[in-house]
This record gives sequence, C-alpha cells and structure tokens, in this order.
Amino acid sequence: MDIVRKSDPAGRRRRLAVQLAFVLVLVAVAGVALSRQKPAVPSLGRSQAWIDTVRRGTLRIQIHGSGVLAPENVQWIAAAADGRVERVLVLPGAPVRDDSVLLDIQNPELQQAAVDAELQLRAAEAECNNRRNQVESALLTQEALDAAARADAEEARLRATADDELAKAGLISALTLKFSRGREAQLATRVAVEDKRLRLARESRETEVAAAAARVEQLRALVALRHQQRDGLHVRAGRAGIVQEVAVEPGQRVNAGAVLARVAAPFPLKAVIQVSEVQASQLAAGQAVDVDVHTGIVRGTVARIDPSVHNGSVTVDVALPRELPSGARPDLSVDATIDVATIANAVFVGRPVQADAKGTLMLFRLAPDGTTAVRTSVRTGRMSFNAIEVLGGLAPGDRVILSDTSAFDRFDRIAITDQEARP
Repeated sequence: MDIVRKSDPAGRRRRLAVQLAFVLVLVAVAGVALSRQKPAVPSLGRSQAWIDTVRRGTLRIQIHGSGVLAPENVQWIAAAADGRVERVLVLPGAPVRDDSVLLDIQNPELQQAAVDAELQLRAAEAECNNRRNQVESALLTQEALDAAARADAEEARLRATADDELAKAGLISALTLKFSRGREAQLATRVAVEDKRLRLARESRETEVAAAAARVEQLRALVALRHQQRDGLHVRAGRAGIVQEVAVEPGQRVNAGAVLARVAAPFPLKAVIQVSEVQASQLAAGQAVDVDVHTGIVRGTVARIDPSVHNGSVTVDVALPRELPSGARPDLSVDATIDVATIANAVFVGRPVQADAKGTLMLFRLAPDGTTAVRTSVRTGRMSFNAIEVLGGLAPGDRVILSDTSAFDRFDRIAITDQEARP
C-alpha cells in the first residue's frame, strides 16, 4: 500500500539555493584561473622558416637585375615612299649583306614620275643646246661685223693717207681730201661700236645660256631623286648583319617613313638590364657587372644609365667583350649582378623580406638552443640584393628568421618546432 509523502517546498528551495551557490563558486574559480593563465606561445615550423646566421667579413654591395642581350649596331629600315608591299624576300634570322634586297614595294605613280622627270630633262637639255647654238651664232655674226668694220676702217685710213700726199702734190682737190678724212673718222667710230658690241656679246654669252643650264641641273637633280625613290622600292639591308624583324607582309600598304625591317650586326652585343628605381641611385658608369648568359658568366661594365624611369625600373646598358660564350645571341634573356661597393670587416646577414637600407626592422632572433625566437630591433646599413649590413641589435653568430613573420606581429616570442606553424 502506497504512502503519500508530504511535500516540503521550503526544503526544496534550500537545496536549489545550495546547488546554485556551488555552481557560481566553480565559475568564479575557473575565471580566476583563466585570467591568471599566460597566452599560448605561437609556433613556427623549422622547415617553414628561412634562418640565417649573422656573419662578419667583406660585404659586397650588389644590385641584381634582369634583361636581354641586344646588338650594339642596329639598322632600322624605313620606307622611302608610299606603296604596297609586293614581295618579302627574307625572314628574321637570315644573314644579309649591305646590298641584299629584303622586300619589294610597288608604286606605279613613283615609277611614272621617274619617267616624266627623264623626259623633262631631255627636253631641257635640247633647249639648252639650242640656246647655246643661238648665242654662238650671234657671237660669230658679231665677230664678222667687227672684222668687216676693221677692214673698212683700215681701207679708209690708207685712202686718206694717200689722198693727203696727192693733195700736197696738187693732184686732188681739198674737198676730196676732206671727204677721205671724214670717211676714215666715220669708220673708226664704227670699229669702236662693233668692238663694244662684240665685247657685250662675249660677256652675255654665258649669262644667256646660264638660265637654260640651271634648268637642266634642276631637272637632273629631280631625275636623281626620282631614281633614288624608285630604287628605294627595292628595300635593301643597308648593312651586313642578321635580320631581326620584318614588320610588314605582302599586300600591306605602307607610308613613307614607316618601319619595314630591322637588321643588326651579330656582334658586338650589349646587355640591357632593368634595375629597380629604388636601387638605381647607387649606380654609376664604369661599375663592374657579372652577366649570366646561361652558358657562362661574362664580366662587363656599366656603359649607360637611362635618366628616366619606366614602370618602376631604370634601364642600364652594360658593355660586354666581343668574345662571348656559345649560345649568346640578341634577345637572349640574362641576369646581371652589378658591383656597387665593397665594405671590409662588416657585420651582415641575409636580406630579410621587406627590408630597407639604413633603417630599423624587427627580426626574430633564435635562442641558443634553437627552440624559441625573440623579437629584436635591428638597425641596418647598406643593402645588397642578397644581404644587408647590420649596425646594431645583432652580433656575429646570432641566428635570425629572415622569412615573412607578419603573422606573428603581435607576439614577442615564438616557438620553433619541427611541425607546421601554429599562430
């Protein structure tokens, strides 16, 4: 038989209060414990870290760049006149002589202009010859008139002399003598006039022919120009070398001055290197350069530094020796290392990620046992492409992490493990 138990609400409330107080005490104790607990140290896998040792020795300040080999002597070939490309006779890579024809351009108007100029020249030459003959004929006529006048004058002089003797002998009248002397004077004046005409005819002979001769010379120059333009339709290399580029195709229309092809002498070659604008301020002409042409290292010198910046880079021309390793050819990609300076007895380390010269950066320095690393402020000096000078904060023999540690910026200490990173 079941016995009905009497309910005790007050006792139940007391038990609930005790249980609630116990839970609150546990929560408070746990909160205090958690607040006193230090945050976990993040870890970095050793295989993921680029670790280098600080060294003392000779530091070569070098700048790295990349580029291509380019010929020193390049001939850009342009169209001498408008026209249409009729034939392309050579392709890039073909060796050519200076008189080798690369392509033919068709221009009927230019060819007709050359023919017209030749015809005009022939007509002008004929006109010049005709004018010269006319002048010579007029000169001969004047010379004949002058000679006749002199003969008549001499005859009149002799007649006057004879009449003078006859008049003294009383054989002729005074009137006859006077007539003879008058004719002598008249013919002497005529001789003077004809002499003057002859002199003017001789002086004007070249002047009268000069205009026609100038017209001939003008047309000869025009014919030479037309012939040159017509011959320019057979586009020649202009120098011995290798065809680097043919910029047109058969049937293509080109304008005068348009680039048709590029021919370069295979040697000598130079290296055209692109250097970061940040490092370009350290460059100077004459600096030594090691150029990697894949089949060997070639020693060269900085020959020219472009004064302008293009896309964040500065172009540097490097002069190379004439004899190069096999395989060196125009447009071959190369890597170059430029020697800027040498610092003796320097303290240096490998170049960290995002390092700046002559500044301050934060690096993690490894503990002697290599299991932890502490954030350290490092003062830097001059920087090479693969190393940076240390002026303070590190000593020779210290090991530091050079790889990117931006994930641990809020930590002053990290653990180095053989496992992957755990921030």
